Order: sequence, then structure tokens, then C-alpha cells
Amino acid sequence: MLFSRKAEMVTPERALPGRTDQTMPVPATHAVLGTPLQGPWPDGFETAVFGLGCFWGAEKLFWETPGVYSTVAGYAGGYTPNPTYEETCSGRTGHAEVVLVVFDPSKVTYAQLLKEFWEDHDPTQVMRQGNDVGSQYRSILLYTNDAQKAEIERSRAVFQEALDAKNYGEITTEIAQLGDFFYAEPYHQQYLHKNPGGYCPIHATGVKCG
Repeated sequence: MLFSRKAEMVTPERALPGRTDQTMPVPATHAVLGTPLQGPWPDGFETAVFGLGCFWGAEKLFWETPGVYSTVAGYAGGYTPNPTYEETCSGRTGHAEVVLVVFDPSKVTYAQLLKEFWEDHDPTQVMRQGNDVGSQYRSILLYTNDAQKAEIERSRAVFQEALDAKNYGEITTEIAQLGDFFYAEPYHQQYLHKNPGGYCPIHATGVKCG
């Protein structure tokens, strides 16, 4: 069958233990933008976390967005501390593949980034994007403050109206406050820039958000 237990959300008590004494090495600079991959960030800049399937294509989407200062592939939304890619792909960490986006709000707003998020994947799919099946590929928005939460709810309502007009289903995107963000392995960072022959499709509905 196409779906499996990896498409079910693991419970905290069944999640892998991970490790608390070992973190992932992080490259010094972004391979495309030349900016740092770790803070502190410039004064006035903000961060946002998006999960829309495989993080390779998602990261490329955001590093190509004007006003974005840096992007990082990572894991969030689950239970296992400092997970590996293999552990996350097992479906037993609870984490989704996500992208941390650092942006200059004077050049691009959070609302504009959310528009990119809604339009560039299919948020009506459950625990998957296309043929990528598993809780790690779920659609997820992790907010860092109340203002982001409010903007998510506003934009979600707008996009649901657009989906309804095209006879799509209900948005299934998980919306939660950001807890721990864990960096993915160095080889995942800016993967599609380093491996131009790589392929990571984004499964969009084609519906525009406003």
C-alpha cells in the first residue's frame, strides 16, 4: 500500500530517544547567498519556519525570494532531540522536514512568504506531498510569535476560499508554535545548488492565494 505507519504521527512515548550531547555540524556560510547559517541575525530581521514536503525544493523556493537573507534545512515539530535524516525518515521522530527562513521585513513581509508557501505545494494532502509519503513530509507552519500566528490564520482563510472556488479539499496544514529547530546534515544545506542534477518536485495545486 502507498500509505504506511510512516504516514501516522508517532506518539511522544514511542519516539526515538535521539541524543542531547551531540549536535549537527553547520557550514559557516550559505552556498548561494553567502550569508551565515547560524545567528545572531542582523538587527530587525525575522525568522520563520515552513514545511512543505522535501526540504530541498522548499529551501530553493525561499532562497530565490527577494528579501530573504538566509535559509536552512532542518527538522522541527516533533520529539526526538538532534535527529538524523535516517531517523526522521523512519517516521519515529515526529519531525517534519522544514526550512528556517531569515528575512528582512522591510523587503519581504511574512504575509508574502506565506503566499509563497500556500501556492507552492498542496496543503490539502495528508502526511505527504505527491509520492513523498510520511509524517516528515507533512504541510506545517511553525510560528514564532502571536503576530505570525494571526497572519497564518488570516492567510489560511484566504487560501481556503481560493481552494473552495476550484473544488479542492480542506487545508490540512499543521499550525503550531515553534519548539526546537534542529539543523539537518551539512549535505542537505542548499542541496539543489550543490547538486544541480538533483530532483525534488513541489506538488502545487496551481491555485493562487489572493
